Amino acid sequence: MSNVVFSFFSGSGFLDLGFEKAGFDVVFVNELDKAFIKAYEHSRDVMGHEKPKYGYHAVSIDEYISGEVSTELLNNVITEQKLGNLVGFIGGPPCPDFSVGGKNKGKDGENGRLSQSYVECVKKYKPDWFVFENVKGLWRTKKHREFYDHLKAELIESGYVLNDKLINSLEYGVPQDRDRIILFGVKKEISEKINKDFPWEVNMKYPGKQAFNFDWPTKNDFGDNPSLPKEVPAELTIQYWFDKNSVTTHINGDDFFTPRAGLPKFLVIEEGDTSKKSYKRLHRYRYSPTAAYGNNEVHLHPYKARRLSAAEAMAIQSLPKEFELPKSMTLSAMFKTIGNGVPFLFSHGIALTIKGYLEA
Repeated sequence: MSNVVFSFFSGSGFLDLGFEKAGFDVVFVNELDKAFIKAYEHSRDVMGHEKPKYGYHAVSIDEYISGEVSTELLNNVITEQKLGNLVGFIGGPPCPDFSVGGKNKGKDGENGRLSQSYVECVKKYKPDWFVFENVKGLWRTKKHREFYDHLKAELIESGYVLNDKLINSLEYGVPQDRDRIILFGVKKEISEKINKDFPWEVNMKYPGKQAFNFDWPTKNDFGDNPSLPKEVPAELTIQYWFDKNSVTTHINGDDFFTPRAGLPKFLVIEEGDTSKKSYKRLHRYRYSPTAAYGNNEVHLHPYKARRLSAAEAMAIQSLPKEFELPKSMTLSAMFKTIGNGVPFLFSHGIALTIKGYLEA
């Protein structure tokens, strides 16, 4: 029995790519932002991947709840795929309304309500399993946690067994301190047949707080040439990923914002000083803070007097070297889709765990 995936809030396909590498077949892609859809198509074409069987759909997820044409389409293709396959939904609804550094409007925000819409889609179409990804604010903030618990209660009532965990990207070998909730749901009858706990840590390289326990370098004067501490795992450093992805020769290597002013500030911030909300200078031999490039959060290159390039930001998201964004894409759209995306190794680790669990 094969595992097929219907992807929602797909962005430029980071989450989907991890599931594909794990052996899932992404057959349907839904993303409202047309620039992101174009980037998704472009990257797949460059990497030689086939188009999703049922194509790309740039409509609001709400259309699959109440829109007559979209509802009929999705129902038909899901019915077709359920013949001999396990059907899964994956998606990370936009999260700024739950983010500590975002709008904090919660479930009533323009983006916050889309989490409810995604749950409504799961309840309506009854996939065999699903993944819901979101920010830690939905887990740790009291008023948002009440909404999250409400969503889970609806899913349990709809016949799903739920497993959730707050995971840091470092646990999967991503060079980035990024906490995210992963909620995995599976139909009760499938869960009863498998009859085992969901093995969250089986594909983690650094489970728990292990990655934080190394003696990481703190700060160096800008322009210094520090060396990699022997006890630090190179694979969790951004320099390792810059080298691995050949960011200086990557097609998106010169895609970065050039400031109209502020260059003097670029020359005095120490390497590794990420203490301020804006103008965080990364350290070449440390992991990056969360790859969030909105709300005036500016991340600086460790040893160059400029902001990060799109190629460097994608390396921090652990994307394959071959992944690229179209040169026609605006810089704002590039950094938004990169910051919104699920790190590739994180996605791949979760996907492998789900695959192993379903095939047990």
